[in-house]
Amino acid sequence: MKYGKIKCLAMVVGLSISMHGQSHYPGQHEGKLKLDDTKNVKVLGFNLQDVKLLDSPFKDNMMRESKWILSIDAKRLLHSFKNNAGVFSSNEGGYFTVNKLGGWESLDCDLRGHSTGHILSGLALLYATTGENVYKVKADSLVTGLVEVQKTLNQKGYLSAFPQNLIDRAIAGKSVWAPWYTQHKLFSGLMDQYLYCDSKPALEIVKGMADWAYEKLKPLTDEERKRMLKNEFGGMNDSFYALYQITGDNKYKFLAEFFYHEDALDPLLDKVDNLNKKHANTYIPKLIGISRNYELEGGSKNREIPEFFWNTVVNHHTFITGSNSDKEKFFEPDHLSEHLSGYTGESCNVYNMLKLTRHLYGYNPQIKYVDYYEKALYNHILGQQDPKTGMVAYFLPMKPGAHKVYSTPENSFWCCVGSGFENQAKYGEFIYYHDNKGLYVNLFIPSELNWKEKGIRLKQETSFPNGGSTKLSLNTTSSVSMPISIRYPSWAANAEVKVNGKKQTIKAKPGSYIVLDRKWDNGDTIEVAFTMAIKVNPTSDNPQVAAVTYGPIVLAGAMGTEDMIEPAPYSNPKLYNDYYTYDYHIPASVSNQLNLDAKKLEKSIIKENGNTLKFKIKGTQNILKPIYNIHRERYIVYWNLNK
Repeated sequence: MKYGKIKCLAMVVGLSISMHGQSHYPGQHEGKLKLDDTKNVKVLGFNLQDVKLLDSPFKDNMMRESKWILSIDAKRLLHSFKNNAGVFSSNEGGYFTVNKLGGWESLDCDLRGHSTGHILSGLALLYATTGENVYKVKADSLVTGLVEVQKTLNQKGYLSAFPQNLIDRAIAGKSVWAPWYTQHKLFSGLMDQYLYCDSKPALEIVKGMADWAYEKLKPLTDEERKRMLKNEFGGMNDSFYALYQITGDNKYKFLAEFFYHEDALDPLLDKVDNLNKKHANTYIPKLIGISRNYELEGGSKNREIPEFFWNTVVNHHTFITGSNSDKEKFFEPDHLSEHLSGYTGESCNVYNMLKLTRHLYGYNPQIKYVDYYEKALYNHILGQQDPKTGMVAYFLPMKPGAHKVYSTPENSFWCCVGSGFENQAKYGEFIYYHDNKGLYVNLFIPSELNWKEKGIRLKQETSFPNGGSTKLSLNTTSSVSMPISIRYPSWAANAEVKVNGKKQTIKAKPGSYIVLDRKWDNGDTIEVAFTMAIKVNPTSDNPQVAAVTYGPIVLAGAMGTEDMIEPAPYSNPKLYNDYYTYDYHIPASVSNQLNLDAKKLEKSIIKENGNTLKFKIKGTQNILKPIYNIHRERYIVYWNLNK
């Protein structure tokens, strides 16, 4: 066996890998972890249970998603697992009585079972954020079924909806569609069940799965290991390191290090942008793991590598919406205007970039991380979901005249459907942070924070982004002296702050925090108003191609529904993965040409109504609305300026 050399390299470089799917960040889940992950971070997250969403588009999305996730019968989600193990499903093996899931959950798809993992995570997050037992009851039924399947398989802890042969094919370098990626979703969902729902059976299942993996992988040579890692493995590194963090068992640390992918990560050590033509969602989880290791063990490289990656992606590979990639792959840096296709902005990439951002922010709480998070959250994730049905989009197309293409309830179950079950369930994650001294208010989303340790309840009321103001009201059991730091966004022209109705002197500048350090009493209020402005944002490679923003919100041209023929705006399940080949039938009447230069365009955009975000380009028929609020019709994000 040649793995000793690789293990040594991983320890020297400091790359113990983890975290992609598990929704855990430093400061959370006290009592559930054997290892301390707070010693190398500056700010900590709150438990999701302590942040409740109030009425807003975010809560609306969550409720639509919860309705869908509860509607999918547990028997259907477990059927492929039971089929693989030979467990009795129902009469005639479920031939008549179990309505099979389609798309990526079909019994002949290599990725079958991944949605069950995502749904276990989604149910755990919904249980945490709402406190409603219905989500735990459904999750428990899935966990109970998986306990039975694992026992019946009797393969040293192995559990999946497909046979081990698919794993063997990945090890042998033979053609197979990402079996470790699929396993990772199940690992993640089961650990989320333990972390959020205190499901000890879920933890026992996942420990058995990891013990099987240890016996399976430990004998492999270095050559076999590297060959296996050429096949997409999602966040298996994350899963094993997360389990190591929960249990303290060194077997799982061994496995996390085993999944260190030299070909992808080593160039980043030398600050080389090696992303062109690389599959984006294969890359991002690896960087999340390195950040995780920094939180646990420190090490300058563990911090420098993900920071370099994040800065490279955000500054050179990211569209105005906060999303990246074209047909799932990164492209040459700063070549955005050449990639305005119908297949840009994979939703899973944004899901993972937001996770990476949270890790980086924890040990380096800079405003740039929150600004990016806000941009991607509002312009991509919030608008990913169809408000009529709760279905979600795989891509956010940048092609002028395209539209969002939504999944179907029975026959899609793409990766972005899976991550969508989680996206829409955890909007409370990044609104508030804290350190040992005080509170950080990062996002302006209607919500209530219960900071038990301080005896403080904080209520945030806002119509943002329809307006640039927010109000914070404190309810305290006794007076508390501490700083409250409110993000002063980089997009804000100026800010006005009032405490208990009295205007405050503000020395902070955009791109920093407004720090209010004083004794807070029950009933105190803070009112903050930021000036939001129209901005025209040219692409870095072509100043004649530009997008329009209002504060952090991307304003897109609403282009109507001409030539949108059924099943549009939905995917056609009769076609092979048509989200990837979708013909938008864009009519010739749709044009992104404007006879204006950037300065004139900025002056030509007029807000039509003070209470809603609806704008008109003066001298044209073009109406601009937030991209998150454009559904079931065509749109334009990037305009060609002819002057």
